[in-house]
Amino acid sequence: MKMNGKLEKLLIACITEHKDNVYRLAYSYVKNSEDALDVVQNAIHKAFASAGSLKDTASMKSWFYRIVVNTSLDFLRKHKKIQVVDEITMESYAQGSEDAYPNIDLERALDDLPTIYRSVIVLRFFEDLKIDEIAEVLQENSSTIKTRLYQALRLLRIKLIDDTLEEVN
Repeated sequence: MKMNGKLEKLLIACITEHKDNVYRLAYSYVKNSEDALDVVQNAIHKAFASAGSLKDTASMKSWFYRIVVNTSLDFLRKHKKIQVVDEITMESYAQGSEDAYPNIDLERALDDLPTIYRSVIVLRFFEDLKIDEIAEVLQENSSTIKTRLYQALRLLRIKLIDDTLEEVN
């Protein structure tokens, strides 16, 4: 389906405005900078290919985020590979700065969460989306998202407390 000029301009503006956020979102799934760039590139291609199916341009941001999430999940399913740590992450670990340790614990705890919970946490706290926007991105109702968010935070709290107790012992 051919896209009209106005829709194309809106899509380009949306992608440009949110490029850092969608990269971070993809990275939160694939954990590798090159793979995240591939996911974003594929998501942009899919967005242009299916832009004609977008019914309401007001929901373009959440529509595009959904494409990025789905493309990330497709990538993980397709590659089923060991998560390779990229150079930037490796360097941040190698520097061993004190303030990096809590972030590493949080990253590990997030990685251990099932995808449905990790998605809600990432979209809510790292991408700063509202509950309704997350519901739109993940195609769920708002009460389901609230429940998942509550459960995810509870699981994270338990995980982080367990890790802290192990370090103390």
